[in-house]
Amino acid sequence: MTGAHFPHLFSPFEIRGLTFKNRIFSPAHGTSLGDHGVVGEDLLRYHEARAAGGAGLIILEGMNLHPTFSFKGLYLAAGDDAIIPSLARLVEACHGHGCKVFGQLFHAGRGVRMSEDGSRPVAVSASDTPDERYRIVPSPLTIEGIQDIVAAYGDAARRFEAAGLDGVEVLASMGYLISQFLNPRINRRDDQYGGGLENRLRLLRDVMVDIRAKTGPAMISGIRVSGDEKDFDGLHADEVEATCEVLDRDDNIDYFNIIAGSSASPAGWIHVFPPMAVEPGYVAPMAEAITKRVSKPVLVAGRINQPQIAERIIADGQAHMVGMARALIADPEFPAKAEAGRADDIRACVGCNQACVGHRIAHYAVSCIQHPETGREVEFGTLSPAATPRHIMVAGGGPAGMKAAMVAANRGHRVTLYEAARQLGGQILLAQLLPGRAEFGGVATNLAGEVERAAVRVVLNTVVDQALVVAEAPDAVVIATGATSRLPRLEQSDGAHMVDAWDVIKGEANVGASVVIADWRCDWIGLGVAEKLARDGCSVRLAVSGVVPGEAIQDTVRDHWNGELHKLGVKMIHYMRLYGADDNAVYFQHMISGEAVVLDRVDTLVTSYATRGERALLDGLAGYDGEMVAIGDCVSPRTVEEAVLEGLRIASAL
Repeated sequence: MTGAHFPHLFSPFEIRGLTFKNRIFSPAHGTSLGDHGVVGEDLLRYHEARAAGGAGLIILEGMNLHPTFSFKGLYLAAGDDAIIPSLARLVEACHGHGCKVFGQLFHAGRGVRMSEDGSRPVAVSASDTPDERYRIVPSPLTIEGIQDIVAAYGDAARRFEAAGLDGVEVLASMGYLISQFLNPRINRRDDQYGGGLENRLRLLRDVMVDIRAKTGPAMISGIRVSGDEKDFDGLHADEVEATCEVLDRDDNIDYFNIIAGSSASPAGWIHVFPPMAVEPGYVAPMAEAITKRVSKPVLVAGRINQPQIAERIIADGQAHMVGMARALIADPEFPAKAEAGRADDIRACVGCNQACVGHRIAHYAVSCIQHPETGREVEFGTLSPAATPRHIMVAGGGPAGMKAAMVAANRGHRVTLYEAARQLGGQILLAQLLPGRAEFGGVATNLAGEVERAAVRVVLNTVVDQALVVAEAPDAVVIATGATSRLPRLEQSDGAHMVDAWDVIKGEANVGASVVIADWRCDWIGLGVAEKLARDGCSVRLAVSGVVPGEAIQDTVRDHWNGELHKLGVKMIHYMRLYGADDNAVYFQHMISGEAVVLDRVDTLVTSYATRGERALLDGLAGYDGEMVAIGDCVSPRTVEEAVLEGLRIASAL
């Protein structure tokens, strides 16, 4: 029976006469897949994959609409009629899978971090209140300027209707322009757009009135608001709830879409893209508080990565539909798998934020470390069967080897995957041992499940060498032997107690009460080991080679972790190059000034240094006649993202 496994999640739902086949939607999120302001083939295929995977609604990414915030190279341009034909193609493709499509309209106001030519543009807002995160002092909008922006919203909605979209969503959340007008700590105006709540609501209400005036009665219009901006000066939960209660009386608003966070501060930004250290589904209580105060449908998103969580939110009446941006990035077929009772087959998002948020912030195409097909649907959306099935031998059961083995097998090859350890997973098994990182182990679980379903033959506790390759006589060998840790070379006395971070994570190192961590990598290892040892009761100093601990990882993950370390009393020291150690002190050189820095009263030095590619098999097969390719860390130590991507690429070409 359809929806029997999650009956509430897969029940139909209606908003203003429009019926959605289920309660799952893909929320608006940037993709960097646009084509100079219009929808190209990459973006069309991206959204069609999620529609084909069973989503009931897709809300397209926030689009520019007015010259005061217009970057066609980075956003879709809803302020130009040129977008209509390409949007129409996308809508037609998604409608073909029974999926409805809304478009979102977005103006950042003072929250501008981009530029057309490297010079800072003039940002506008309600007042000239500075932005903490971007360090922007905006120009207050004139009445004429406000009215011009209002008209631009309505004109853009008209373009959506012309393209066949089912609805329009206005972004009034996350500390962006409309939120800036709503917030009394930002909006210091003394005219009809400032002061009391009714005046601060005027911009949003004017926008919704203009949209309704310029579109037909079938066009749905809703707003996205942060249930709590999680920012000292942001909109707080009680303010948002009261605002929604007032707006609920307006005929021009058909639904409320609830998220959390704000772009205006590092703390608020964490909740726009909550990392794995944040509890899954934690925005649902914010949505529930609003649901109890309004009569119109309430949607919610924010770390909903399992169908059980989504089902509970709907069943408990916390919201009427659930949004899964990163969950559908990790697995476009999430809805179809859940509905069919294959929840264990879902490639659950682990909230790492690396290739999704990290790519978008750097203006690269959105993707996923577990599923690099995302954002590359044109190239990898459909696996081509192997012209001639072959015997493929994969050496190494880390992420690179697992992805290569699975893809090759799914293309029709006969694949044997060898792993030297007793379990598949490689360094993922290490990462999951740190505080707040257990969920990262899901990457190994997900890949291992895909390997099993692809009927790959797996051989554990076996080191591949030249003799085994010769004996097996495969048609091709994929070397994915990963990397090993190493200690740095430095000046040290016999009494120095130096251990490797990997050994600390595995519980194989004896660590004293006073610890210095020399963090060359500036990634999750130094941060995680510092937290682990601090929670174990050690006095911890984290000396990093970068500007900030975690410099190499995505900012919401890094910033959240740095906040935790600050609360734990970890001392963080920057620009440190490790030089030497003795029985009581560790010696560094400041990377900029060149001066010596001595940290004394040290029991243990923990080093998080560059890993070394495990090249024994690669070197041992020098001169081997057969087809051979190396991927992942054995070629050059990097991250899970590159390992899985290279596994996909090489297996797609075998």
